[in-house]
Amino acid sequence: MKKIAIIGASGYTGAQLAALLNQESGYAIQGLYVSEQSQDQGKALKDLYPAYQSLTQVLKPLNDQSKADILAEADAVALATDHHISAELVAWCVGQKMPVFDLSGAYRFADSGQYPSWYGFEHPYPELLTQAVYGLAEWHADKIAGAALVAVPGCYPTASLLALKPVAALLDPQVRPVINAVSGVTGAGRKAQLHTSFCEVSLTPYGVLGHRHQPEIATQLGAEVIFTPHLGNFKRGILATITAKLLPGVTQADLQQAFSCYDQAQCVHVLPQGFPKVDDVAGTSQCLIGWKYDEASQYLVIGSAIDNLMKGAASQALQCIKIHFENK
Repeated sequence: MKKIAIIGASGYTGAQLAALLNQESGYAIQGLYVSEQSQDQGKALKDLYPAYQSLTQVLKPLNDQSKADILAEADAVALATDHHISAELVAWCVGQKMPVFDLSGAYRFADSGQYPSWYGFEHPYPELLTQAVYGLAEWHADKIAGAALVAVPGCYPTASLLALKPVAALLDPQVRPVINAVSGVTGAGRKAQLHTSFCEVSLTPYGVLGHRHQPEIATQLGAEVIFTPHLGNFKRGILATITAKLLPGVTQADLQQAFSCYDQAQCVHVLPQGFPKVDDVAGTSQCLIGWKYDEASQYLVIGSAIDNLMKGAASQALQCIKIHFENK
């Protein structure tokens, strides 16, 4: 039985991960932790999220005593915390030789120079960045299995990269893929903000030509992209619609072969025809992909749908945890 400590457990992602772990045989929750300043400490998670009635564990403040408990009892730590906090906690875990799965953006770049530009801070532990394995589970399983530090990808990058990586070698290098992606409001987190209040949200782009997930996608794809996120008036899910120009001579058969990389995947499925919709994946760990190609113009359109809290965060973190422990 592997015991996992979850820090930042009161947020949407942390609570979702707790619910998944609670149902997973061979795994258990060592403890659920929040900051010492959190108003949620001392509450049972089921009281914050009535849908999770089996989660009777009480949220504990993260302090010296709870850190000692984690080191004595846990087999790994999952961080569902802000990137500033994760940057520090990851360093603590690594220093204590505790495997850590970070769901923030604090360790997704090997280049420390990306952080001032996209996250607004100088990374305090640049020497650890090269130790992090990017946790796109279907593509990096071998590295995840041996990693002590896994940086779980962002939700938009997960939807985008799962769609584009199979065809990366077929892309026309002179034309950037264009990614238009829409997320439900849970992607903005649990903290109340006027512009993400459900009643204020319709459908609008944001972070245009300046969103931090753009360089994450480009880095992992190995090609520059144009990425435009949108906030939609629904709770959970992401739909990415991607337009890409391919090299001369690429055929339908080439694309069939490229997407066959997912034939044996448990959580990624290529539809035989048509395109996915958000309702197909909401509440699941699945990524559904559909595509259509025009050989005359060499343009490919790919649709990729995931649940932002599941495959875009918590269930992908659980995939990484299982790969790590079950492939030793």
